[in-house]
Amino acid sequence: MTTATCDIRLPAPPRLWNRDFRLYFTARLVSLLGDSMLPVALLFGVVSLGYGTTGVGLVLAAQVLPFAAFVLFGGVLADRFTPQRMMVGADAARFVLQAIAATAFATGHPALWLLMMLSGLSGVATAAFQPGLASVITQVSGDLQRANAVTRVAEAMATLGGPAVAGLLIAVSGVPVVLAADSATFAVSGVCLLMLRLAPVARAATQESTWRNLVQGWHEFRSRTWMWSVILAWIVLGIAVWGPIRPLATILVTDRHGASGLGLMWTAFGAGGVVGGLAGVRFRPRHPLRVGASVLLAWSVWPLTLAAGLPLAQVCGGAAVGGATIAFWGVMWSTSVQTQIPAAVLNRISAYELAGSLIAFPIGQSLAGPVSDAVGTGPALYTSAAVLVTVLIAMLCVPAVRHLGARPARNDSVEEPVAR
Repeated sequence: MTTATCDIRLPAPPRLWNRDFRLYFTARLVSLLGDSMLPVALLFGVVSLGYGTTGVGLVLAAQVLPFAAFVLFGGVLADRFTPQRMMVGADAARFVLQAIAATAFATGHPALWLLMMLSGLSGVATAAFQPGLASVITQVSGDLQRANAVTRVAEAMATLGGPAVAGLLIAVSGVPVVLAADSATFAVSGVCLLMLRLAPVARAATQESTWRNLVQGWHEFRSRTWMWSVILAWIVLGIAVWGPIRPLATILVTDRHGASGLGLMWTAFGAGGVVGGLAGVRFRPRHPLRVGASVLLAWSVWPLTLAAGLPLAQVCGGAAVGGATIAFWGVMWSTSVQTQIPAAVLNRISAYELAGSLIAFPIGQSLAGPVSDAVGTGPALYTSAAVLVTVLIAMLCVPAVRHLGARPARNDSVEEPVAR
């Protein structure tokens, strides 16, 4: 039997759905639902105000750039002041910001600069919120793989349901109601997170400077070969694969199958994510990154079906495979990070992980159009699939990635020997 199919035989895992995990899961599900509703509301609202696609791009960029600029500091502050406090504060800020946006749409014609400012402040709040997710889940669950898997299922369900709910609310009540609903999701998330009963964990030394804490996080990050190797691979994949797939797939499927075909493809992608998350609940490989990356090789089926001009059913099948494999990888990766990294630096390392992934995605999106215009959309997608396979094989050739073993959940901050 190969290591890819051999499961670790451990004692029965702790009960997943305890009080704190139920609260955490509710917070994430509601928040993810709001996140998936927001782009639809912004797209419709900003365009209806007469700002066009340029306005939409500016409002979305106004959120991404502050997030990228502040996420590393969000990781430092989460380690210094506890992620729970940072996340509750971030949810409170986003509740107010979205309520202001809803009011602005309901009472008049909000200026583009106001929408950009609100979006930018929301990006800063998200940068304060996001790094703490990795450490909070380690405190609310003793079975991190199952916890990550059901969270991935929730993410996929939100991706499926959020845009549909947003479209229905816009049709019935208008953009302000969607923004108000998004604001309410942050209120629910914040209250649930505030109610968590978390045990104290070791924190970064508050007498040290923020810069020193940041540098310490970098040293911890770069000392783990398995981690920086994956993030380096993810930067390449973000530019050549993850970033271009959305615009390129949108162009091809819309031209060939119309808006309904595009909706079916993304629905299939979300449904695949549910399947991948459920697979993460069941399978516990001895070497999670090895198995996760091997499974992720099948993601190449999606761009290949698009490039080959196959019928819509096959394209949807490829999208479902893509959704399933990326969700399964996400479970393997998140669980590895949370079980291998000491609690005292987990939020900072998560911030570096987020920053590394974030750098590449918009670059890939912005290059998709010029590259496809120069060489053609089909060749661009064939190249994307080839890059994916090449990078994943190279990643699997790194011994620290290939041999990283599964480890039980650990909620303390004691440094243990890890694969380097």
